[in-house]
Amino acid sequence: MDPYLLLRFAHLVGLMLISAGLIGVFVADMRSRQSRELKLFAQAVNLIALFYDGLVVPGAILLAGSGTWLIVSYYGGWDFLRMPWLVGMVLLFLFEFVEGNTITRRYFTRLRRLTGNALAQGRVTPELARARSEQLASFTHFLDIPILTVIVSLGALRPETWTQFVIGTALAVAAASVLNYAIPRLYPWTGAEAEAGLARTA
Repeated sequence: MDPYLLLRFAHLVGLMLISAGLIGVFVADMRSRQSRELKLFAQAVNLIALFYDGLVVPGAILLAGSGTWLIVSYYGGWDFLRMPWLVGMVLLFLFEFVEGNTITRRYFTRLRRLTGNALAQGRVTPELARARSEQLASFTHFLDIPILTVIVSLGALRPETWTQFVIGTALAVAAASVLNYAIPRLYPWTGAEAEAGLARTA
């Protein structure tokens, strides 16, 4: 069997895993923002961790491995630097990988721990309320899917200039900024109202 086709298949599987995982994280996060019951909130946070560890991380590892092998074996190694579309994909993937493991994933891991502590105490703790309202982690979370869309567009269209990369990245940041502004206001999770609502347990 053609090794190139096998690598492409592995790359597509990695893309499927990471896409499904990020969509699952987004849906579970939205559910957690809508929850006004601590146990339901905890379930949604646990789902976020499950999607990250079960789909996003394996998908990212598979993408990194197959992508590196493809570049070394079929795109001339360092010669790939002459291809804007491929360099753009690598740069955005590296950004996503580093950001996802240093900000977003760590944030949701801490949120899961704080939620467990809140469940043990039977109330929303101040630490949990502060963590839920953090802006940077929320922004990077909302940036994941738009950036992945830009990566896929570069691989599908393979532009020979940097225009698509620049415009796509700018649109991704703009989309994440809008979501980061609008979603917390649509489902407020700070102040006495949120704590009073989420403190109710079934």
